[in-house]
Parts: sequence; C-alpha cells; structure tokens
Amino acid sequence: MNHLLWRKKFFILLVLLSLLSWFAPVPLIAQEERKDLRPERGISVYTEYSGITIPKGETVKMDLTLENKGKTDETIDVKISEVPKGWKATLKGGSYLVTGMFVSNGKSRSLALTLEPDKTVGPGTYVFHFDARTEDGKFTSSHKLAVTVKERDPGMDDIQLVTSYPVLRGQTDARFEFSVEVVNKIEVDRTFNLTAIGPEKWEINFKPSYETKQISSLRIRGGQSQTVAVEVTPPRDAQAGEYPILVRVSSGEKKAEAKLTVILTGIYKIDAGTPTGVLSLEAFPGKPANFSIFVKNTGSAVNRNITFSSFKPENWEVTFKPEKIDALEPNALKQVEVTVKPAPQALVGDYSVGVLVNGEKSDKTIEMRVTVKASTAWGWIGVGIILFVIAGLSALFIWLGRR
Repeated sequence: MNHLLWRKKFFILLVLLSLLSWFAPVPLIAQEERKDLRPERGISVYTEYSGITIPKGETVKMDLTLENKGKTDETIDVKISEVPKGWKATLKGGSYLVTGMFVSNGKSRSLALTLEPDKTVGPGTYVFHFDARTEDGKFTSSHKLAVTVKERDPGMDDIQLVTSYPVLRGQTDARFEFSVEVVNKIEVDRTFNLTAIGPEKWEINFKPSYETKQISSLRIRGGQSQTVAVEVTPPRDAQAGEYPILVRVSSGEKKAEAKLTVILTGIYKIDAGTPTGVLSLEAFPGKPANFSIFVKNTGSAVNRNITFSSFKPENWEVTFKPEKIDALEPNALKQVEVTVKPAPQALVGDYSVGVLVNGEKSDKTIEMRVTVKASTAWGWIGVGIILFVIAGLSALFIWLGRR
C-alpha cells in the first residue's frame, strides 16, 4: 500500500514540475542574416576613365564595362550613340562586333573599345557617347568619354611621354598613381631626368613600375621605352577640386612634358550611434518602442541623400523619422528617431535589429539588441494559474495522506 502511495506522489510531482516549466520564461535569441540590399534591377555602362589625352593620329583602345547592379540576370543592349566626325568606333567581344550581351546578377563584363581617327582629325576634344538598356527597355544607363587630341611638338619628337589615363579622380585621403611611358626615339642610349610641378604641399614621387624605390632619373636604350609610375599624395586638408600636375622629362636640352590632373572629391565618411552609447532596447509583442540615433558627417565632403534601412526579424516593423537626410555638411550632426515594433506573436527573448545609415560613398551599421518581454497582464494570469495548480496539488497530497 505504501509503495502504491509513493508512486502516486512521484507521478503528481512530475506533473507539477512539467506545469512549472511550461509557464517559466523561455529565453530566445533570434538572429536574422543581413539581407541583400541590392536593388531588384539596375545596370550601368562605363569606361574606367572619362577623359584621356593622346597625340594626333593615335588609336584609343580600352575596355567598356557593362555592370548588372541588381538581383536579376539581364541581357543588356549597348551601342555607341554618338561618334565625332572623322572617327571610327567599334565594340568587340573576341572577334565579334557586339551590340548586346548577357550579364549575370551582381556581375560585370567588358567589351574591347577601339576609337580610330582618320587623317582629317586635328587637335581638339572629341566626345563619344555610350548607351545601354535592358532587353525590356525599363532600365537604361549612359556614359561619355572625352578624347583630347594634341599636336605633336617638333622640338620634342626625340623624347615622348605617353599616358593613357591623364586624369584620376578620388577622395582626398587617397593616393594616386599615374603610369607614364618615356620613349627614347633616337638610336642613342640616354639618361633622362624626371621632375614634376604640382600644388603646394603635395607629395610627388617617381618609381619604376612594380617597384617601391623612388627615382629621379633613368637610363633608356636607343629606340626603347620605359614605364614610370608617378605617385601623387595630396595633403589631408586639400579641398575638393581639380589640381594640375606637370611632369617633365629632359635629357640635355631636349625635353618632353605631360599634363596630369587629379580631381579630389573630398573625404566621404559618416558615423552613427546612440547618444548614450547603449545598444539595447526593451519592447513588448506588438507594441512600438523608440530610441534615438545620431548621424554625423566626419568627412570633408558634403554627404547627400542619406537614407536609412534595417535588417530585422520577420514581421517586425522599423521606421525612421525623418526618413532621409537631404544633405549633411562636414562636422554637422543630425538626430533621427527610430521606432521598433515587434511582431504580435514574438516570443520572449533577445533579438537582433540592424540599422543601416547609407550615405554617399560611405555607410554605417548599428546593431541593437531588442529584448522582448511578456505582457504584465499575462504574467499575473500565469502566476494565478501556477498558484491554483499548487493549491490543487496540495489538497490532493493531503487527501492521499489521509488514506
């Protein structure tokens, strides 16, 4: 009899423990992978540089790139929509003339561009236009390339400087490297001195190709050429704008010059965070919770069209006020209010919500830990149920004890 009573009590104890564990809070860690922020569709057409300078009679050869910026595979049609008089322009893929090509999503492909002038083309600037469109015509892109033709100087014919990319563009904190070919056009070995004139406080150095040592002269065999890297470093306080650099090569009384240009865009840099530095938030299922973030332009260029996005658990809502910042001057700071609303069915636990601040050529991500708590009313209901179960089980123990 005692053995049977003991088994009944053990069974009741197991039921009680099961009920208590069922009502106890269950921690939950929810992490959602960062979503792919690319647009559904988008294309771009471009050459690496938008302007080059060549001597009269020289043919231009470079790549034209078709880029698929979206998530959908595209067939992109491309054409040279404007060719200056006296020029012949072709686009080739392998040995074929190309008018369109298939580009997988997120990928880019290149075509060989050839621009050949005839004998009537004199000094001046000639602009070529390129147009690309998707097969359904819903997305388009255009690009232009300026080719400046210069007369050969008879006094410099025995020394020649050739550069395919005389204009480089980038941020102020970048280092620019031009590639210049020095051609010795006579059949005599010579030593060439290298000098450069640039803006004040700019650092300009010459280096052999693929080497780190700095040089100020080089010796070239007769009828041969050698490529030199011209490394240009602007000061960090340089303002945005165009800066000319004159490179000069001389041997005795003979010399040649090349005009290079650096276009500085300033520094695009953005910072964001919470005013207190706290990256956690408490919320209830289906109820909005608010926090503030600051957005600061820590660069030297104006940051325009700053937008906000988020990666969050399914069925959650994240909204921003304001929804975007039109322009933010250097060192300027703006406060943005963020509202997070968990899904009504969200379970108790910790979740990750990412806030993305998308600036011009710069972005910042803030990751918040959102702790979802149970509603107070449901908590009291749970306590009442537990007390009721305990009272019932206690009465059952007393009744069994009397037997």
